[in-house]
Amino acid sequence: MADIQPDRKTRASGTNRVDTVYTGIVEAMSNGDFPENARLPTEAELALQYGVSRPTVREALSRLRLDGLIASKRGSGSYVLRRPDRNIKRFAPIESIADVQRCFAFRIALEASGASLSAEMRTPRDLDDIRRCFDAMEAARNQDDNIAFVEHDLQFHLAVARGSQNVFFVTALELIIEQMRVGMQLALNLSLERERVWRELVQIEHREILTAIEKGSSVDAAEAMRFHLGNARRRLFEGPAQKTSG
Repeated sequence: MADIQPDRKTRASGTNRVDTVYTGIVEAMSNGDFPENARLPTEAELALQYGVSRPTVREALSRLRLDGLIASKRGSGSYVLRRPDRNIKRFAPIESIADVQRCFAFRIALEASGASLSAEMRTPRDLDDIRRCFDAMEAARNQDDNIAFVEHDLQFHLAVARGSQNVFFVTALELIIEQMRVGMQLALNLSLERERVWRELVQIEHREILTAIEKGSSVDAAEAMRFHLGNARRRLFEGPAQKTSG
C-alpha cells in the first residue's frame, strides 16, 4: 500500500483540505503508486496520512468517483478505475486539474441543455455561424494549426449557445471561457503524439452536434453535446494508449 505523506506546510497555508487530499491521491495514481484496479487506503488511513477528518476524505473520494477515477464497493473500499496520464504534471499543476474537471461537469449540464434549445430555436444565421466555426476548425486541422483549432473550437461552442436565443447560456460560457481554453489546451498537450488523430476525432464529435442542430433534433443535440464533453473530460485522465476519441 502506498504511503502518501501530506505536505503539512501546504495544508497549513490555507489550501482547501479536500483539494489537498484529492490532489495527493490523483498525483499518487499518476505516479503509479496506485495502479488500475488497486484498492485505495481506507478512509481512516487516508485521514491519518493527511491529518484531516474522515468527512474531508469522504468528500475527496466522492469527487474522484464523480471524475470516473475510482469506484467504491460496499464493504470492500475504493478501487482505481484508471490511472491519470503520467505526463499530466508536465502541463498543469494537479490542483488545477481538479478545477478543470469541475468546469467540465458544469459544461456538460449547461451545454447539453443549450444545444437542445439551439436545435429548436436557432435561426438560419445562427446555423451559418455554427457551420462557419466548424469549417474554420476543419481548416485549422488540415493546416496542423493547434492554436487556431482551439480558438475556433471555443467559438463553435459559443455559436451553439447563441443559437439557443437565451443570453444566459452565452453569458455563462463567456464567464468560463478561460477555463474552457485551459481544458482544451491541456487535452491537446496530453495528446501531442497523436494530435492529428485527436483533432480528427474531436471533429467527428462536433459534426454530430452540428448535424443534430441542423435537423432540429433537441434530443440528439443534447446527447451529442453530452457525449462530446464527457469524452473531453475523460481524456484528461487517460493515458495515450487509452485515447480513442477527443
